[in-house]
Amino acid sequence: VQLQASGGGLVQPGGSLRLSCVASGNVFSINAMGWYRQAPGKKRELVADITTGGNTNYGDYVKGRFTISRDRDNAKNTVYLQMTDLRPEDTAVYYCIFYPNVWGQGTLVTVSS
Repeated sequence: VQLQASGGGLVQPGGSLRLSCVASGNVFSINAMGWYRQAPGKKRELVADITTGGNTNYGDYVKGRFTISRDRDNAKNTVYLQMTDLRPEDTAVYYCIFYPNVWGQGTLVTVSS
């Protein structure tokens, strides 16, 4: 299984970005997926994840600002992260995960004026 993440970039504080992640390759199951992030000098931390049934879980620091969703067709194993009201402290490399242990290459989000 390979994960292809996209949508990162530079945005001003208060702005929005939408990340996408698609699982491809030998995908024989529909799994929970999610997003983690890692800022320089910090540990990787959970941003949000979503089960195949649509149940979501968020890190405390993004609740109310970020929304995770997945394609209506679960079999596509595609997950999105809509990020709003971005803050400089959201700057990090964002990694997609196909549970339990397949990671994407990461996409950089920089929030700066």
